[in-house]
Amino acid sequence: MLITDATLPDGRTRDVRIEGETIAEIGELLSTTADERSIDASGKRLLPGMIDVHVHFRQPGYSHKETWESGSKSAAAGGVTTVVDQPNTEPPTTDGERFDEKAALAADSLVDFGINGGVTEQWDPETLFERALFALGEVFLADSTGNMGIDADLFAEAVSRASERGVTVTVHAEDATRFNDSARERDDADAWSAYRTPQAEIDAVRRACTVAGEHDARIHVAHTSTPEAIDVADDAGMTCEVTPHHLFLSRDDLPELGTFGRMNPPLRREARRRKVFERVADGTVEMIATDHAPHTREEKDASIWDAPSGVPGVETALPLLLNEAREGTLGYERVRDLTAANPAAVFGLSNKGRIEEGFDADLVLVDPDDPRPIRGEQTHTKCDWTPFEGMDGVFPELTMVRGTVVYEDRHEELFGEPVGRNVRR
Repeated sequence: MLITDATLPDGRTRDVRIEGETIAEIGELLSTTADERSIDASGKRLLPGMIDVHVHFRQPGYSHKETWESGSKSAAAGGVTTVVDQPNTEPPTTDGERFDEKAALAADSLVDFGINGGVTEQWDPETLFERALFALGEVFLADSTGNMGIDADLFAEAVSRASERGVTVTVHAEDATRFNDSARERDDADAWSAYRTPQAEIDAVRRACTVAGEHDARIHVAHTSTPEAIDVADDAGMTCEVTPHHLFLSRDDLPELGTFGRMNPPLRREARRRKVFERVADGTVEMIATDHAPHTREEKDASIWDAPSGVPGVETALPLLLNEAREGTLGYERVRDLTAANPAAVFGLSNKGRIEEGFDADLVLVDPDDPRPIRGEQTHTKCDWTPFEGMDGVFPELTMVRGTVVYEDRHEELFGEPVGRNVRR
């Protein structure tokens, strides 16, 4: 395939040739060869596919919420070409056998994937580390969906074992001792944010970074929601991610979102959201990851204390960021770094994350002049709702995984066959 006259994230206009699974040639005025499909990308942007290092595709155990097939379709339609699944499924991915079970289910994926291993009192690190793990975690320092919260001693043991194996630990950092129990007397949508306080995150990130330093280990802090926690991780030389919901939504949105805006960590005040956005824009934050955590409408339509935590996001993250680039709030190169180049560098995916010769042909073609409102009923996740309803996004016309078109919406919407494979081989 030859993609012609595409505008790259740095603003250059180039032709890009794909042969097999890789980018074979980048240049100007490249000639089409016999039997080669050619796509005119004049006026369009070509980006490396997003690497989303934090999704919950729910299999095994919760296939009514999501499956590898539905989740990867949603990913492909949103320009995500690699996903990393977290361990809090049923059963949790805490030993070699459970890893193998999940890997077999992931054969249905349209996009490439990684599988993280989990830590509980019953985990089996010996068999788990024998598998092709992407990372360890998310390791929960407070309970969330799946009830996998662990104590300080087990966390230190997990960090030590991972460090010995050269495996990064991804941390869900909240300190339950800093939760505000008085908020449990309330029943409004904002009560969850009042309960799981900012200080609970800040203290947990500080403690996690201290433990990592004691074991000469590297941790990656998941879904940071406060500027203070981001700064703690950065000062300690650790990496972190921010979700689209913490980047674009705040407690001001909860009256409209209701229990559909409950997640862990929760939404923060608007002033904090703005400061998080600043750190995303200035390079302090390494990456955007969605924490795609779908639940059905029926499950979310409950009281603030009974509704499950989590929102979908794998299909809307890159479109939302590209709309920010279209409006000039973020540069296209910054979007590339946040969604592709930095995740690849942090987690050692040497052939992904950039449009360069010899790299995997994980590519996304978009028309920046064609934004459209996000509608939950038009997404491909099983839960068919979104916290970003009505916000503008720039969606892909074409998504390619290692040279294979897995999604196309140029004349009609088409999905390819499952071609995803484990990025740790």
